[in-house]
Amino acid sequence: RDIGCIVRSLGCFPSEAELRELLAKLVEKEEEEEATRFIHLEKFLPVMTKVLLDRSYWPIREDVLLHAFEALDENKCGYITKEDLVKYLTEE
Repeated sequence: RDIGCIVRSLGCFPSEAELRELLAKLVEKEEEEEATRFIHLEKFLPVMTKVLLDRSYWPIREDVLLHAFEALDENKCGYITKEDLVKYLTEE
């Protein structure tokens, strides 16, 4: 369940569908039951190394991020407060 966080912490931002595909590469059929709990490092490293070297998942473009923050800036003041950001991340 933490594989998305791990992959994103490495600077890769796959969609949920791409994340499921990546997970399928890491899991062999006979390991499906165990795979819901653990992915062994010796299987993760070669797959993730290839993903990083191939630049398989590009980061979100700066203009897309800026547009998202502008949408959250209800008062059009050029910034959002910490309180608003916490609210958006936890409630909405």
